[in-house]
Amino acid sequence: MKILALFITLFLSFNMFAKGINVFGIGVYDIKFDGSEDKSTPDFRYERRFDKSIFDIGPEEDNFFFLKPFIGIEYTGDDAFYLLSGIYLEDELGQLFTGESGKKLYFSPSFGVGYYNNGSGKNLGNDLQFRTTLEFNYKLKNNNRIGISLGHISNANLGDKNPGAEIISLNYQVPY
Repeated sequence: MKILALFITLFLSFNMFAKGINVFGIGVYDIKFDGSEDKSTPDFRYERRFDKSIFDIGPEEDNFFFLKPFIGIEYTGDDAFYLLSGIYLEDELGQLFTGESGKKLYFSPSFGVGYYNNGSGKNLGNDLQFRTTLEFNYKLKNNNRIGISLGHISNANLGDKNPGAEIISLNYQVPY
């Protein structure tokens, strides 16, 4: 319950009227790349990303170093759910590598922390979980984006066990 109260407090503390992006994702939860036992299940994700920078860690002319907040929820086919809040970075790949803006490819790494309930699915060893995600998107003519993301959820060895889970998903992003 304390985690839920923290999540609501974080949500309300952000400027909810700031510009941002709604992210809708569908993918595979607990995907295995090493050939081990496969207990994969569908994964559904929603994030609300705020475009208001909360911390600048680099030169002003390079927007890659602006940390921005997000909140989200993931739900799996095994009735597991994950409520999280965190930070993300975003950059046009063209600007990152060539210094030229106007490209249509975006890179968005993120880090979040939140409450995890395993439902009837995989026990990740603790209610508190951390998620890191790498995401690549393509900007469409209507300014929406389509992309792919690879994420990892782990309790950072805070629990009795730490099996972790990998998620690969397709996402569709709509600016608001």
